[in-house]
Amino acid sequence: MQGGKAPPDARSPDYSDGVGYGGMPGMDMVPPKVGRLLLDNLEAVHGRDANGQAWELQGWYGGDTDKLWLRSEGERSAGRVEDGSAEVLWNHLIATYWSTQLGVRRDLGVGPGRTWAAFGVEGLAPYFFDVEATAYGGQSGRTAARFRATYDVLFTQRLILTPEFELNAYGKADPARRLGAGVSDASLGLRLRYEIRREFAPYVGVNWVRRFGATAGYARRDHQPVFDPQLVAGVRIWF
Repeated sequence: MQGGKAPPDARSPDYSDGVGYGGMPGMDMVPPKVGRLLLDNLEAVHGRDANGQAWELQGWYGGDTDKLWLRSEGERSAGRVEDGSAEVLWNHLIATYWSTQLGVRRDLGVGPGRTWAAFGVEGLAPYFFDVEATAYGGQSGRTAARFRATYDVLFTQRLILTPEFELNAYGKADPARRLGAGVSDASLGLRLRYEIRREFAPYVGVNWVRRFGATAGYARRDHQPVFDPQLVAGVRIWF
């Protein structure tokens, strides 16, 4: 090994030769802002006692960590919206495939409109289940919760079966909106779609809706079905 001091013209240990580090214009890796609008379900519904239409959509805009998130679903019958909701949420990434969502929800349809504060989680659970779990707080001590899970079964790259489960619950009764305390309703759907293009996929399916407790009692008094098997046909579109 060579000993002694390095000569005055020796190269610096980091090979910089005294030149400071600087930026590289145009080479900064800044995540781009992206947006998407997904009409997950836009369908005609044939139920036991009535026909109608239903929608389920979501859209977002932002970067990898934070996004503005829009979500809406509902049902229309006899020329008017029977039941629905619209949500505006701030989506924040907390782990791989998982985000928290904070915002507001507005109820639509028959009865007085209700406004709720919303907090939930959304993500991809093990075995590739898409999961949403949201809690709500409203005026007069009202509380609510919604759980939703979907899963895509690929028969081919274009033919896809999607089971979907949704459960709703409320902390106190709301007679004006025909809702009882506790679990109010649950639905299980199966939709088989064919992706003509990734952005456009017609589908057919079945949907089973079941009301529980006092909510079922309101349905009976209003001559609405407590258990409603439905045939659906529609289209899935995203931009």
